[in-house]
Amino acid sequence: MALFSQTGHQGLQGLLWKCRMFRPVSRCQQLFAVSFGIPSWEKISCFSSVTSSSTALPADPKGADAFPTKKRSEVVYEEEKGWDEETKEIPEEKLSFPSSAGAPKKRISPIALRHKFANVQPPEKPLQTEEWNRLRESFQSPEIFEEVMFNSMIRYNSSIDVAKSLLTHMAKSNGDIGYNLLIKYLALCVQQGKTSEICDVYDILKIRFKTLESGAYNLIVRGLSNSDQWRKALTLLEEIKKAMIPSRGNYESCIKAACRHQEMTLACELYHEMLTKDLVPTLDVLQAFFDYSRGMKDPELQKELFGILLYFRENQIYPHKTLMRSIKLWFESIPGENWRGNLTNITNSGQCPVCSHQLEDSELSEEEYNKLSERIIRDVIHGTDTFRKTSPQEFEAFQTFVENRLPFDIVIDGLNVSHIKPRKLQCENLFEAVNCLAKNNARLLVLGRKHMLVNSSNWKREIMKEMQNKADFFFAENISEDDAFLLYATLRSGKRCKFVTRDFLRDHKACLSDSLTRHLFRKWQRGHQIVLLPSVGANPIKFLPAFSYDIVVQTTGDTWHIPYKDVYEEKYSYRVPRKWLCLHRKYRRV
Repeated sequence: MALFSQTGHQGLQGLLWKCRMFRPVSRCQQLFAVSFGIPSWEKISCFSSVTSSSTALPADPKGADAFPTKKRSEVVYEEEKGWDEETKEIPEEKLSFPSSAGAPKKRISPIALRHKFANVQPPEKPLQTEEWNRLRESFQSPEIFEEVMFNSMIRYNSSIDVAKSLLTHMAKSNGDIGYNLLIKYLALCVQQGKTSEICDVYDILKIRFKTLESGAYNLIVRGLSNSDQWRKALTLLEEIKKAMIPSRGNYESCIKAACRHQEMTLACELYHEMLTKDLVPTLDVLQAFFDYSRGMKDPELQKELFGILLYFRENQIYPHKTLMRSIKLWFESIPGENWRGNLTNITNSGQCPVCSHQLEDSELSEEEYNKLSERIIRDVIHGTDTFRKTSPQEFEAFQTFVENRLPFDIVIDGLNVSHIKPRKLQCENLFEAVNCLAKNNARLLVLGRKHMLVNSSNWKREIMKEMQNKADFFFAENISEDDAFLLYATLRSGKRCKFVTRDFLRDHKACLSDSLTRHLFRKWQRGHQIVLLPSVGANPIKFLPAFSYDIVVQTTGDTWHIPYKDVYEEKYSYRVPRKWLCLHRKYRRV
């Protein structure tokens, strides 16, 4: 075993032979004894189970090889999010920690635990049992000493030998290693790429439990995937499928491993399987396809990667700069196709200055517009939209109001716009926006709330009266949700009408019943939403006009245009990028 010396293993085998007359020794007990240096049969016989998590199931609680199992209430570990690959920490939601020597358990907030002991540093070298005892006794909260110490080891990336010495001390002292502590040790092994140790811990866990919770599976799959034994991760993935739906992390670890070893067909199969389970891939795993496919002349693989780009288009995904560079390098590496990539900014007319291609218009066709309008009115406005808080009577009054005044050029979410500058009065913010948008005799509809009509510190009556001379106002009840009003008035005013709000309208998009309609909604939103930019100090509010061309991945076959952002951020409909990657073939003259 990787966790202990061969000499120790042989000595234990001899000791077990002498004691075999008492009772059989399970494989799991042997693994623990060899791994953590239990020196005598008495220690083995008193070794209790690795305490299970709320989702890890004992392999055979009644069989001859089973450990005497503690009640699950003694240690609770409800893993909810698994291994966090960004923070490299184990979630500790709903943890309670057992103390040694029968001391009562103490429940402590995980957040409080992290903050209180954030500066605790682990030893720099392995300690003997006596040294760990002294350190534990001097610790201000000895009942959570081991928990804090393992958190610290993960944080400071301590030597595995230090972690082993603590586990050995725990096994010798009270024969009890909690499930959550063993998982933290596993996390440290994964963090340092200790393949042998990862396999050892997995051997112990799979003998003790039929299934593990998802956090443990994530760690083991990730650890194996990053090693030369990466195919074991594929075997484990198949085992996970028998108990649960594998996590996104499980699939992505295996996909990256397949890509690294040039097993691109396998990577593509796992990717499609992942999508069929409604698991959304990260940009990180999608980048792996482009990174490891460079220089390959494979038409089927090329179709797969083009499919990823179309996936970006359909889901309005904007790659970050690093992914964009990987895409560019992949195109330019395709043998015999002579692709060239350039970074550019598209002109206001929608023409690419590099290849002169005209990008797609953001306007919907008449048929598309009518379909979208019908669906929004049915599914969002008159449907079961839980985000809309208004009475049928109020909305009917609003419909009458709008129908008598159609069409409008711009519909404004008044309350939303009024918060654009926190240091100014809300009425002054709205007044500035109305003045700016009313130029060129544009017909404006401002959606407000009734409290705006009450003279107050934020809403001055004289300013409100002046604004009502420049725009139509509809004042809804203070508790009403005005997004439905905004959508209805904009759509009823026709294809040329724009709207102003800083709201993302994600909730309403989610209410639409099918993916095609949601796609049309996003396209319509990109072409009709005027964006407000906060200004500094006394500078006036700035507006970004709606784009005349569509901000999505586009292709003609011989060209690709890919909008990208400098850094990845959660995609909100109105935060569209300004930068583009232009890819085009340069044909050689014959």
